[in-house]
Amino acid sequence: MSTQKLMLADSWDQENRIIETEIKRIAASGRQLRILEAGCGQEWPLSLREVDYTLTGLDLDKDALEIRLNSKRDLHTAVVGDLRTAEFAEASFDVIYSAFVLEHIAGAETVLRNFKKWLRSGGIIVLRLPNPESVHGFITRVTPHWFHVLFYRHVLQLKNAGQPGYGPYPVHYDAVIWRKGIKRFCINNGLVILAENGDGYIKPGQGLVKVFVGLFKKVIKWLSLGRLDDSHTNLLYVIQKQ
Repeated sequence: MSTQKLMLADSWDQENRIIETEIKRIAASGRQLRILEAGCGQEWPLSLREVDYTLTGLDLDKDALEIRLNSKRDLHTAVVGDLRTAEFAEASFDVIYSAFVLEHIAGAETVLRNFKKWLRSGGIIVLRLPNPESVHGFITRVTPHWFHVLFYRHVLQLKNAGQPGYGPYPVHYDAVIWRKGIKRFCINNGLVILAENGDGYIKPGQGLVKVFVGLFKKVIKWLSLGRLDDSHTNLLYVIQKQ
């Protein structure tokens, strides 16, 4: 378990601003940026109106990719493929953005090695993923996938949960995506962590359900003797290639 205290963001918008600032710094060179969204969500969360860029979306789930193409129409290129076996030339991208994807992949280190290869020198990798050492991450690791679907549908009120093109997806939590694993990978591969944040604002549910979930997390933290963290759920990393 990593003992270094995380900086906690207080909103999704604050996290996005951290990412946007780093991308705009790279864009200051004046040339068009090439961005890969590695594992497409249903919408692009960043505001880059001042940046000249092309956006390539890569996803194994063709249904999810189809939803993105039909609803947002913001991808310049769409590719159906596996992040472990997809092929791009070296230094193809200035930015690689991957949100809540690596925890679902058995062999996530292969994906990170691909990211490094596909990224040009000076470019950044942006990772968003659950923290396996948080209470939320622990519960996700030890409960079956059908439980995750029910939680999404009945607590988070996401009625399409588990349907084609919609999460949640089965989780693996390979060792490389734990905080120690990410830091070790970066050290061994000449990558520099520019930002490491936890979200301090995720409070699942509404009303009494929200209160119950918060109390439940505190109980689990207490039972773990403090080894599990209830202050946040997810991690944000901005990582630069030297």
